[in-house]
Amino acid sequence: MNKHEQEAAYRLAALDQDFILGDSMRGARFMMEYTKAEQHLRAQKILSTIVVFGSARVREDGNEWQARVYAAAREFGRLASARGGALAENDGWRTNVIATGGGPGVMEAANRGAQDAGAVTIGFNIALPFEQEPNPYITPDLCLQFHYFAMRKMHLAMRARALVVFPGGFGTLDELFELLTLNQTGKSPDMPVVLYDRAFWNKIVNFEALVEAGVIAETDLERFDFADDAEAAWESLLSRGLSTNEETESGAGIAVLSDWEPSGLM
Repeated sequence: MNKHEQEAAYRLAALDQDFILGDSMRGARFMMEYTKAEQHLRAQKILSTIVVFGSARVREDGNEWQARVYAAAREFGRLASARGGALAENDGWRTNVIATGGGPGVMEAANRGAQDAGAVTIGFNIALPFEQEPNPYITPDLCLQFHYFAMRKMHLAMRARALVVFPGGFGTLDELFELLTLNQTGKSPDMPVVLYDRAFWNKIVNFEALVEAGVIAETDLERFDFADDAEAAWESLLSRGLSTNEETESGAGIAVLSDWEPSGLM
């Protein structure tokens, strides 16, 4: 064996894990995380999504309130998948596919509801020290994992045509306000946003106080709606402009995969 074959410098760059995981390759790792997920989403013909956020700590067998939240998220995932185009009725393209952060709790419930309807469903997982592991209801080819929060958030936003937010903690609030900010600043198209459980949201976020303080406009309160059951959440999305037939809106060109790009982010 040539003495150089054991040296790090001689390794092929694509096979050198120390090099790939090094600081200088962070940009390339961002690109790889984007591209791998994008390939899987295109292969499954995911044209658009409905993103569902909510606590990983909500349990189906928890207290009465938790059980009600879990059941509502599951029912919403089912009816949105059955009515929104996730069953691939547009020449194989899937619209309004339920997408979650992939974990337990509300995320599990929404993915489970989509599976109940016989639809594919997406889990954008991320490596965390606790609470995060893929729930069993995600479509295997759409069970994606990210290292970078930023890239995970980008994929959550890119195809999103609507957002339904169930009660949750820091992570849920982070994602809610990030997508509201993208909408407010014009970095994403307008999308309907529904907050499930009006009493919960009015208790933990004083939206009116933000207006009174002048840090948001009164019209910003029109960027979201409230609902207290799954059917009302779905009807609110429709009344606020959610389309269930994006083939008409996007044009026949979406069928040419190589020419199609998601338009969720500018």
